[in-house]
Amino acid sequence: MTERPAPEPGPPAPASAPAPAGEDLDRQLQAWRAQLTGGLSPVALSMAWYDWAAHLADMPGRRRRLAEQGTRAGLQLVARALAGPFAPDGDPEPRAGDRRFDAPEWQQWPFHLVTRAFLTAEQWWQEATTDVPGVSEHHERMVSFMARQMLDLVSPSNFAATNPEVIAASVTQLGDNLVRGAQLFGDDLQRMLSDSPPAGAEAFVPGQTVAVTPGRVVYRNALIELIQYTPTTETTYAEPVLVVPAWIMKYYILDLSPHNSLVKYLVDRGHTVFMMSWHNPTAEDRDLGMEDYLQLGVMAALDAVGEIVGDRRINAVGYCLGGTMLAIAAAAMARDADRRLASVTLFAAQTDFTEPGELQLFIDESQIDQLESIMWDKGYLDSPNMSGAFGMLRSYELIYSRMVNEYLLGERPAPNDLMAWNADGTRLPYRMHSEYLRGLFLRNDLFEGRYRVGERAVTLGDIRAPMFVVATVRDHVAPWHSVYKLNLIAETELTFLLCSGGHNAGIVSEPGHPHRTFQCTTHPAGQPYVEPDRWAQDAPTHEGSWWPTWERWLAKRSGRRGAPPPQGPSLADAPGTYVLQR
Repeated sequence: MTERPAPEPGPPAPASAPAPAGEDLDRQLQAWRAQLTGGLSPVALSMAWYDWAAHLADMPGRRRRLAEQGTRAGLQLVARALAGPFAPDGDPEPRAGDRRFDAPEWQQWPFHLVTRAFLTAEQWWQEATTDVPGVSEHHERMVSFMARQMLDLVSPSNFAATNPEVIAASVTQLGDNLVRGAQLFGDDLQRMLSDSPPAGAEAFVPGQTVAVTPGRVVYRNALIELIQYTPTTETTYAEPVLVVPAWIMKYYILDLSPHNSLVKYLVDRGHTVFMMSWHNPTAEDRDLGMEDYLQLGVMAALDAVGEIVGDRRINAVGYCLGGTMLAIAAAAMARDADRRLASVTLFAAQTDFTEPGELQLFIDESQIDQLESIMWDKGYLDSPNMSGAFGMLRSYELIYSRMVNEYLLGERPAPNDLMAWNADGTRLPYRMHSEYLRGLFLRNDLFEGRYRVGERAVTLGDIRAPMFVVATVRDHVAPWHSVYKLNLIAETELTFLLCSGGHNAGIVSEPGHPHRTFQCTTHPAGQPYVEPDRWAQDAPTHEGSWWPTWERWLAKRSGRRGAPPPQGPSLADAPGTYVLQR
C-alpha cells in the first residue's frame, strides 16, 4: 500500500458562499465582539435575562416571598454574628460536589459567617432563578447558570483576606506562598502571551514520553494518518480493532504513558490495533464538512485496514465525537449491507442530543451564529474558545480553585500526562463544526432518522453489530443519561457500562487505578426497555477498572488467535506527524 492522494472535499457550505453586501461587515463585527465576550452571545443572554425578569416582575407574590426570605436570612446572619463563636449549628449546606469550604478553618469564627452569607446567597439565587412559571426551560437554565457564574466569581474562597486557609499559610510561611504565587502568575501570563504550553507540559512529548506504543503509520490522506501497532504477543486475534478518536482532541489520550495506555493494554492481550490520528485543521480547511470527516476519516480507515488484514471483520471503537461519527458510519454501512463491522464500541459518545447537560447552554441559534462568526473570521474554531466554554461548566473547580491553589497558596500540582494532553488542543473547521452543531445538537437529526449520508438518510436502528456503550458518572460533555438513550432505538444486543469519573478520567481507567467502580449489564435484542434510573438502581456495582470487562467482551468477538497479520507499509514511525501539528 502506498500513500494515496485525498479525495477532493465536497462543495463549500452555503455559509462559505459569497456573502450579500454588508454581511462580511456584520460577521466581522460579531467576530470582534465574540473576542470580548468569550464566545458567548450577548443577545442570547439578554433574551434569557429578559424572559426571566419579565415573568418574575409579573409575580408580586413570588417577589414578596423572595424578599421575605432575603430579609429573614439577613436577620439570621446578624443574630449569628452577635452570638460570636458560641452560635449554634445550622449553616446552609454547599451544593453537591462543592469542596471549597471543607477545611475546618471555614467553620471557625468569623469565617463561618462569611461562608454562611455566601451559601445563603447561593440558595436565594437558586430559588429566584428556577421554577418561575412562563420562563422557557432553556432561558431558565441560562439565567441560573449565569447567576452561579457571578457568585463563583465573588466566592470568599477566591480572596486572600476572606480565605482562612490562605491567611494561615501566609502567617506560617511569612508570605512566601504569596511570593511563589506571584511568580507562578507571572510565568503563566508570559506563557499565555507567547502562546506557549502550560508549565510542565514540555515533559510530555508525543513519541518521547507519551504515545510511545511502538507502531507505524500505514496510511495517510489529507485528514488522517492510520497507525498500526506492533504486536507484542506470538499470536493475535483474527479480527482487528480500529479506534476512531475525537477530532476535538489528540488521539493519544488512549495512548498516554505505558502504565495507562489503552492501546498498549489491548496490544499486550493479543489484539491487532489500528488508530486514526486526525490532521489539525487550518484556515485552508474551512470547507471540510461532516461528510468529509466520514469519508476521508472512518471509511478511508476501514478501507485501509481491509487492504492490510484481508477479509477480516473489524471491531470498531469510537471515543466522544469519534464515537458519534462511528455511529453514523455504522448506520450507513448497515443501510448499504456493508458487513465489515464485527462490533461497535462507543466511549462517552452521544447519539441523542436532547439532553447534553449544561453544554446545551451554549447551543442555540444565537450562540451558534456567534460561533459561526468566529469561525468565519478564522476559518476554524480554536482550542481556547472550546476550553473556555468547558471551563465555565465547572468554573469553581477548573478555574477558581486552581487559581487559589497556585496564586494564593503558591502550590502548583506536579504535571501529569492527562493534564499535558488536555493542553494539547486542536481546531475545528468552519463548515464541519457548523454542520455538527446545527444537524446534531439543534435538530437531533441522527437520533430521529433524518441525518443523510450521501443522498439518503440513515438510522441507528439498522445497526446489527453487537454494541458496547461506555458512559461516565460525572460527564459534563456527554451526560450518561444522554448516552444511555441509545437503548431506546437499538435493535441489537447492547452492553451498557457506567463507570466512575468524568469524560476523560473515567475512560483512562487502567487496572490498579484507585477508587474506580463500574456497573455493567447486557440488554439482548428484543427485550423491553429499562429506564436509566431504574437501571442504575438494579445494576450491580463492581470495584476496579472496567477495561478487563470490556476486553473480555471484545475478545469473544475477535475470532480465533493465530499468527499476527501482515504489517502495512511504513510511512512514518508512530505516533506519526499529524499528532505533532500545532
